[in-house]
Amino acid sequence: MKKTDIIVIGAGPAGLSAAIKASSLGAKVTVIDENPIAGGKLLGQLHEEPKHGWWIGKQIASDMINKALNLGVTVMNQTEVWGVYPQWRVQTNKYGEIQAPYLLLATGAAERAIPIPGWTLPGVMAIGAAQLMTNYYRVKPGSKVLVVGVDVLSLTVAREMKMAGAEVVGIVLSPPTDLSQEKSHPAEMIGYLSRLAHLAPSPLLRFTGSLVFNESMQRLGATLFPKQGMKVWDIPLLLRKAAVEIEGENGVQKVKLAQLTPDGKIINHSYEEIEVDAVCLSGGLYPLAELAATVGCEFTYLPELGGHVPIHSSLLETTKPGVYVAGNITGIEGAKVAMAQGELAGTVIASQLGLLGNESEEMIKRAKKHVLQVRDASSIQFLKEIGKGRKKMDEIWRQLNLIQV
Repeated sequence: MKKTDIIVIGAGPAGLSAAIKASSLGAKVTVIDENPIAGGKLLGQLHEEPKHGWWIGKQIASDMINKALNLGVTVMNQTEVWGVYPQWRVQTNKYGEIQAPYLLLATGAAERAIPIPGWTLPGVMAIGAAQLMTNYYRVKPGSKVLVVGVDVLSLTVAREMKMAGAEVVGIVLSPPTDLSQEKSHPAEMIGYLSRLAHLAPSPLLRFTGSLVFNESMQRLGATLFPKQGMKVWDIPLLLRKAAVEIEGENGVQKVKLAQLTPDGKIINHSYEEIEVDAVCLSGGLYPLAELAATVGCEFTYLPELGGHVPIHSSLLETTKPGVYVAGNITGIEGAKVAMAQGELAGTVIASQLGLLGNESEEMIKRAKKHVLQVRDASSIQFLKEIGKGRKKMDEIWRQLNLIQV
């Protein structure tokens, strides 16, 4: 059985960042990931940030992997975790059993599905798959692409596909169902987009977006929104239309669209069809936390963080001694926040290993402050109430510790 100081499960931005930090402080670290290449969601990321230029995730991932390897981190790619047992023994499919006193779960997030009639046809894919195909493998998802679902990820990937040469015929809303909820409401989407106004490609859109600050203005905005849509990066943004069916024989051939009222109801006799050969579905993200449940971590449901998440402290410790979490398993945020959380987790665990000496308290304090600074400076927020969710989690942790005392 191989022994190490820290086992990190997940080689995305949080896991790699934690491994680099802990290893740089003297810990022996093993990183396990089921994918053939480390980097996680970084591999598909390519977007322009206000005042910071282009974020090229593939290059950032490559730099982090090289840094980790140079520090002596063991990275096990294409390795599945088959079981996690007490004293943090991790059973893998390729390397047998690995044991460490500390376990960091950095398993990231998964995409929510948008069930639409016809969604199993070849040519229908999740927006994350389209992102990876476009930015990492340099393959266009299709020649004529329709994006279903309006959020930060879908807007970003739509632009990336257009830059890669695909014709993105439009971005429409999800079909009105119990699962889509506010994602099929034009007024709600107007409100959502108003919080992203600073990212808009033109001064007019940024100014207009900044004005839609309350529900009445959002409904007015949805009512006045052109039925033919408004172009963003020369891509039609169709907030008054929803995809209701995907059609084709042996693959995607066309999509049936319906016009919507401002509150997301289908307008009778408003159907139309649009010819496409690919459909990208974007239903948002949720924390991928099954392994945390497997090891016995306590959970809570916080929609502000994206769903069910392991209860954890501001230092990323869970209710199971020796088990820590970092990245999107703690709540859906961007890669920069995940990396900052990874640094914090690596610092805290190195302290627990006795590697920091008298500097322990100050180093942890700095790492914790860095997470807050990165979060505050983030230009992109996937969830509108992420700060509220973090405060709720801190209170849950505090109450839990009061009960245990």
